[in-house]
Amino acid sequence: MFYGILIQMYFYDNKPHSCPHIHAEYGEYHASIAIEDGTVLDGGLPSSKMKLVQAWIEIRKEDLRADWKLAIAGEPVFKIEPLR
Repeated sequence: MFYGILIQMYFYDNKPHSCPHIHAEYGEYHASIAIEDGTVLDGGLPSSKMKLVQAWIEIRKEDLRADWKLAIAGEPVFKIEPLR
């Protein structure tokens, strides 16, 4: 979580969106965002919050890829440093 944005990755979550992705929540807003390029797959966030999430994805891409592999295998993921 950073700047009020909750980031989640779900176990076995490779069916609805086949590409590696995260889920971001900010208040009543929800979005699924691709790890590879920050593309919004579903939903949306306010523009300023989306830019923060996309910047964080770019900075932490390798960590996110590693956690994605663990998550879709049903294994515990590692906590990734928030945006500061």
